[in-house]
Amino acid sequence: MARPLLTELLKAVSRSFYLTLKVLPSSVRDQIGLAYLLARTSDTIADTEIIPAADRIEVLNQYKDRVLGRKNGLVDLSAFAGSQGDDSERELLERAEEGVSFLGGFSGKDQEYIRDVFGIITEGQRLDLERFDGSSEENLVSLVTEEELDDYTYRVAGCVGEFWSRICIEHAFPKAKLDEGRFYEDAVLFGKGLQLINILRDLPKDLSMGRCYMPEGVLDRHGLKPLDLQDASNEARFRPYYDSLIERAETYLRHGWRYTLSIPWTQARIRIACALPILIGAATLSLLRQSRVLGQPPVKISRPMVKGCLLKAILLYPLPSVWRSLHPLP
Repeated sequence: MARPLLTELLKAVSRSFYLTLKVLPSSVRDQIGLAYLLARTSDTIADTEIIPAADRIEVLNQYKDRVLGRKNGLVDLSAFAGSQGDDSERELLERAEEGVSFLGGFSGKDQEYIRDVFGIITEGQRLDLERFDGSSEENLVSLVTEEELDDYTYRVAGCVGEFWSRICIEHAFPKAKLDEGRFYEDAVLFGKGLQLINILRDLPKDLSMGRCYMPEGVLDRHGLKPLDLQDASNEARFRPYYDSLIERAETYLRHGWRYTLSIPWTQARIRIACALPILIGAATLSLLRQSRVLGQPPVKISRPMVKGCLLKAILLYPLPSVWRSLHPLP
């Protein structure tokens, strides 16, 4: 039961992450795959917009308590499953209990790591639901401060860097000599960088849903209001701030590359699994620099480009000096 859950179903709900998961060694693959699947389930609950936000929050909290072991009874997700237009999303919710059961098969420490990161992610999802309740293209709701943006990127992805590191140290390189303070700091920035890229790429789509992750306080310093971002003629005024976020994401990816190079060279699968989203992220940022953003469809790199990034990370690995130069260091 568990194996198809972390192969066919996970592939159906996230083709890009599934590529990374396939590269990972078996010692950490199931733990990381299950953590993703649990968070993907809670994200689907949060994103089922046909159901009122208050009801989504209630069920999200119930599912969180179930995964964290604070609730013994099953969570009724039938209304949410029946509201999905995508077959894989519906199956994800229908099989949610399998993921919870699978969690109990891991060691106590692995369960603790998975539950810790899941708790942080779901709290971020709840905050998002509360923040954007009632938002629409006509009723745009924005973050207010840079601190809120930083907190959001940590809760959604920075904490995943911490989790990934704990699992890998525990099972893949427990005796490695690491500067753990820097290693975990780089892990958090790595995750934040990937999420910031998602925010920059998805800005037009988020605006159409009434969500603006560009902080209102910062926009104000550029003479802009969140609603101004719905007007493509404001591209020139918005671009300096947008480009500064691209630069921040590039800096975070460089920390991610330093993190990757800190992993023992013998751990080729983990290094390649880390390199893949960095190379894809860097290619995405390059496209964003060259493209208009306001009033445009989200930028997305092609599947051949993704395949090229993967092949480069694999085929060049036997050449250490070449592989290290795939991405610049800070």
